[in-house]
Amino acid sequence: MQVNRLSVVPRPALTVRTEALIDLEAEESVTVPVLELAFEDVGRGGLDPHTELAAKRLLESFGAVEIACVEHLEVPYGSRAQYVIDIDGSVNGFCAFSAYAIPQLRQLGWHVAVAEDYPYRVVDGDVPWYLDVSPDEEKPDWFNLELGIAIEGRRISLLPAMLALLDRMPDGGQLTSLVKMASRCCALPVGQGRYVAVPADRLRRILLVVRELWEGNSTPRIRHGEPVIGVAGLHAVAFHELDAALVAVGGAVSRRGGAVLRERGQALAEAPVKAAVPMRGLRAELRPYQKAGVAWLQHLASLGVGGVLADDMGLGKTLQTIAHVLIEKEAGRLTRPALIVAPTSLLAVWERELTRFAPELSVLVLHGVRRHERFRELREADVVVTSYPLLTKDIEVFEAQEFHILVLDEAQAIKNPHSQAAAAVRAIQSKLRLCLSGTPLENHLGELFALFDFLLPGLLGSREQFHVGFRLPIEAGDSDKLEILRRRVAPFILRRLKRDVAQELPPKTEIVRPIELGDEERELYESIRIAAHAEVRSAIRKKGLAAATLPVLSALMKLRQVCCHPKLVNISAAAHVAGAAKFELLVDLLRNLVGEGRRVLVFSQFARMLTLISEALLAMGIRHVTLTGATTHRQAKVDAFQEGRADVFLISLKAGGTGLTLTAADTVIHYDPWWNPAAQSQATDRAHRLGQTKPVFVYKLIVAGSVEERMLRLQQRKQELADAILGTGAAAAPLSAQDVDDLFAPLD
Repeated sequence: MQVNRLSVVPRPALTVRTEALIDLEAEESVTVPVLELAFEDVGRGGLDPHTELAAKRLLESFGAVEIACVEHLEVPYGSRAQYVIDIDGSVNGFCAFSAYAIPQLRQLGWHVAVAEDYPYRVVDGDVPWYLDVSPDEEKPDWFNLELGIAIEGRRISLLPAMLALLDRMPDGGQLTSLVKMASRCCALPVGQGRYVAVPADRLRRILLVVRELWEGNSTPRIRHGEPVIGVAGLHAVAFHELDAALVAVGGAVSRRGGAVLRERGQALAEAPVKAAVPMRGLRAELRPYQKAGVAWLQHLASLGVGGVLADDMGLGKTLQTIAHVLIEKEAGRLTRPALIVAPTSLLAVWERELTRFAPELSVLVLHGVRRHERFRELREADVVVTSYPLLTKDIEVFEAQEFHILVLDEAQAIKNPHSQAAAAVRAIQSKLRLCLSGTPLENHLGELFALFDFLLPGLLGSREQFHVGFRLPIEAGDSDKLEILRRRVAPFILRRLKRDVAQELPPKTEIVRPIELGDEERELYESIRIAAHAEVRSAIRKKGLAAATLPVLSALMKLRQVCCHPKLVNISAAAHVAGAAKFELLVDLLRNLVGEGRRVLVFSQFARMLTLISEALLAMGIRHVTLTGATTHRQAKVDAFQEGRADVFLISLKAGGTGLTLTAADTVIHYDPWWNPAAQSQATDRAHRLGQTKPVFVYKLIVAGSVEERMLRLQQRKQELADAILGTGAAAAPLSAQDVDDLFAPLD
């Protein structure tokens, strides 16, 4: 039967090969992938222009570019090449065409012929990956990891290609740029002219873990002539993430060895599925989130690791810890004492709460000049409570005793790893370690390292490795390192905020009250600012910014004192200044608030300022109490306020930031801002915590246009740094020379 050729649709035919074209800019020939487009089954009527146009547009949608449109390229005489692929010369682009365009064109009925010597072939289909883990023979609790693919029964390691790709990363090594620079995929070489094409977004997940583990090695490891990655048992979560990333890439994954590492990583990465064991002896009803917190503590204990219970202030970290210790006791695991180390001001709180909630636990509080007489009771107690200063003094006694669990309350006390307290707690022998802190990261990432250097030594490397590998890159904006650090510490930190888990709390309203200084105060401020800024600039020029911290803080202190009250400034010019704008506003505010029946907490960093406020309150006949670092009977002051014998509580920020429950207050006034936003939040939480039944109003008194207003912006950056690690924020940068100049800028 005769075929009517006019009814046959022309079939596009594509030839893929390489050819030497002329680069007019470089004045030399360059070998690039080219395409020849033709059509089969063209009838006597010729090729329909619409058919040819559709074929060309389809090619261009896959990244092909007509050579005639590339000004610097020219085909040699007689060449039939019409298109080039990815003219920027990217291997990823060449292989993306092979991996994605060619199969789709064939599915659409195109005839595609690829030259035998074409150097950018990709492995067809889903390629099986392999992940082999073997114990390291030289380092205990370390493993060697091999990673690659299997092609036609032959195993090919992909680590060399991945490490080479990491070395070539642009933009300072940001893996986020990988997706941008890759044309849909990244091509990893697996032989002469052959590649495996991995989607760029998925390969980023794998490379992020490979980078983390590879950079964590003190020295590169070679096995059978190929690099292997060393994985510490502490980094089991990263191994778990790598395993999950391989599954996400697609294809089968062959696993050999590493069952223990895999199970450990999965257990750490996933939240505990079992609720905590009920406690017969607990004299309290735990809230749901507190039960979840105790379950988390038990989960970590079952894995033999420590953690940071970083719940917001007022959510019951003390109660959760007591429940945790009680479970250990009732399960028969508390064969040695639990040691709780806390600030001196909290020792009585721990003793009271332990007696109240877990009376079956025997408690030994080691405090006071006669504590030595009770050292012999240490071995027999269930719980031993002492302070950071006394732990340091009595370190020989505590070093000689093994403990079941070591708990650090207000663990930011060891944020300086060089301090005596940090050295003392690291010297204590304990099966388990736990940090309690509503502010595990207050100012910079070095504080986080100090906590984990105590909890899990080696998790974040040495101090120098952490500084170079994490702190500096993150503070410079490295999002990859931020993601790595967040993932590494996430299994060991539990943080819940009041707004998320304690919806029964009444609302908290924050009010910033800007204040304009009087003319004489402004003149005093400006005279001090000009002289102080000159001194600071001189110190920075001579010593550098890092070494000029003390001169900077000293100069800023004077400006902050002017904002509070001229009487705080120890210079003769201040004595002649009439008026104090902020102080006068506070006095009026307190008079009105107390007149409305409000109960008020007033916080200031300056004890002298609290004295001035107290004198004003006495003159007005307003009942009040004061708490500073010099106060001896703290609880008596608290009781007086809580029981209604005082309407205003004046508190120094340092003395009152922890260990106080002041739910009788419904108003908080921060007279002067402090650098650390966490410290101010803790102070506010003295009133806004569980047990509070009234709405809480928080006033922040700020001199407009002054160093105080600029400090608020720095507070926000510090908060962002903490949120970046504990939550999902982006990291903030450290204090810069520009920041210093901004702080010393003239009054607006």
